[in-house]
Amino acid sequence: MPMIARRTSVAGAVLAGGRASRMGGRDKAFAAVDGEPIAVRAVRVFRDLFPQVLVSTNHPERFQGLGVETVADRFPGSGPLAGIHAALLASHYPHVFVAACDMPGLDPDVIRFLLARIGSADAVVPCWEGDVEPLHAVYAVGSLPSIEASLGVGRNAVRDVLRFLRVDYVSEAEMRAVRGAARSLTNVNTPEELAAVGGRFDDVS
Repeated sequence: MPMIARRTSVAGAVLAGGRASRMGGRDKAFAAVDGEPIAVRAVRVFRDLFPQVLVSTNHPERFQGLGVETVADRFPGSGPLAGIHAALLASHYPHVFVAACDMPGLDPDVIRFLLARIGSADAVVPCWEGDVEPLHAVYAVGSLPSIEASLGVGRNAVRDVLRFLRVDYVSEAEMRAVRGAARSLTNVNTPEELAAVGGRFDDVS
């Protein structure tokens, strides 16, 4: 795997704007795994990788203690695509690596592997378990017009907008060759999935 600088000319963004309906309305960004809230760990990992770290959220007060830059959606209620849009608008760099706030195992080496794929494409998106993982991916600031146009007509699914971008899809075989990929790409959307990775909400005894 090619080595790149410890900090890259890429911003990192944690997408923390979800409604968490499958978590009973609880903010899964602050579910603890291995004693550390998922969002706190993501920010810690990102600080070692990126010169600019963003959290896309409509509840910035929840992240005040992290000393991190927060950005609000310009298209509220439009899901993760609106978070990607907000992060790209705020980025000081030509690319942004985004990750959902429900990924407790983000792995620096896996992220570096994806960053090393940055080229002329609008996005670098890994494939995993027969699907794509657009919320553990790299987006170019140049993709903003297509993303904004999609949001403007109510087409809010990230997978849908990928059809209008030049995407470098990283095959599942390539991803499986990277140590830590399975853990990095794991997300937790339900209490059962959270329990499966040893996670919990700290107010539960």
